[in-house]
Amino acid sequence: MIKNKAYKFRLYPNQEQEIFLAKCFGCSRFVYNHFLRLTIDTYAESKQTLKYSNYAKLLTKLKREVDYSWLKEVNSQALQQSLKDLEKAFVSFFSKQNKFPRFKKKTNRQSFRVPQHFSITEDGKLQLPKMKPIKMVIHREIEGKLCNVTISKTPGGKYYASIVVEYESELSPLQGDRIGIDVNLDKIVVTSNGDEYDNPKYLKKSLKKLTRLYRCLSRKQKDSKKRNKARLRLAKIHGKVANQRLDLHHKLSTKLCKENQLIATEDLAIKNLIKNPKLSRHIADVAWGKFLTLLGDKSEKLGCEIKKVDRFFPSSKRCHVCGWIKTDMTLKERQWKCEECHTFHDSRDRNAALNILLFANNDIPQEVRKSTPKEIPETVCISRVTD
Repeated sequence: MIKNKAYKFRLYPNQEQEIFLAKCFGCSRFVYNHFLRLTIDTYAESKQTLKYSNYAKLLTKLKREVDYSWLKEVNSQALQQSLKDLEKAFVSFFSKQNKFPRFKKKTNRQSFRVPQHFSITEDGKLQLPKMKPIKMVIHREIEGKLCNVTISKTPGGKYYASIVVEYESELSPLQGDRIGIDVNLDKIVVTSNGDEYDNPKYLKKSLKKLTRLYRCLSRKQKDSKKRNKARLRLAKIHGKVANQRLDLHHKLSTKLCKENQLIATEDLAIKNLIKNPKLSRHIADVAWGKFLTLLGDKSEKLGCEIKKVDRFFPSSKRCHVCGWIKTDMTLKERQWKCEECHTFHDSRDRNAALNILLFANNDIPQEVRKSTPKEIPETVCISRVTD
């Protein structure tokens, strides 16, 4: 089976290359914003929508105008990729998968994509159209056929190259144990085996420094050099926190996939959970969605199967021994005692992980009706799960 894979490497351009990359970022951003505004105005006037075929013709005419001749200085395919991204953004919006496309800002992450005519030199540098090879740190071997490369610049000023390749995927045999996992704010993961992995709370540790830098930024005059320096200092702290979090997720997801042949998880609605005003910052800090995405990406290659239970399944409220459901349980209750079989659950999260593992089987229905003490709910083929 042929699949795509991306390799992300750090770039170190010189001063001349930084100027040319800034032109590429700026032209790609201008083309995206220009045709986004044109699409909005066209629909407001005539109720007609524009597609990539319309964008491409208008872009050719735009480059012929004297006022926009500077668009010819960069790679034309990079500009075309921006138009394809714009069309994809509108498709996602109309299919209700994403919000309405927004205008790109210079202070946010900058990027442009080159679909072809790029290569990696013998000394490990990245060769792009219309510029000299850029120094690149290749920290692992690239396996597969080169497809495209995306050059990006973080708000903190770091440059990266994301190289997409095609490779032949070979499924690894399933091996290891079968576990269920429950994600938490205090313990990032609690498994049905009793293993717990602490949440380092990187954002909380850097919150004092971030607060000071935000106040410093707010006092600077708009569009001044000092304000830009303060913005860079702030962006570097946010970048460090994001890198720390991503490193933890990579290590933890790799460990779980290597040691188990099946991992059962919850199908969480992160967008709904993060709307909680009291927990939104903590949920964003732990980044459950990113962790579960990495878990799914690594599962096939490392010989592991991922199964999900319904997001409305009461995994924490259900006793994994007898099946009784404590309907009045609050979020503060971390330990509870079953009123039916009198089992004391010293860890609410481990009890949830055991239920998730049990109900991950597709042959077992996940709908459980409400029950009262001394009344065991009739669940098909389930009466008990042992440790």
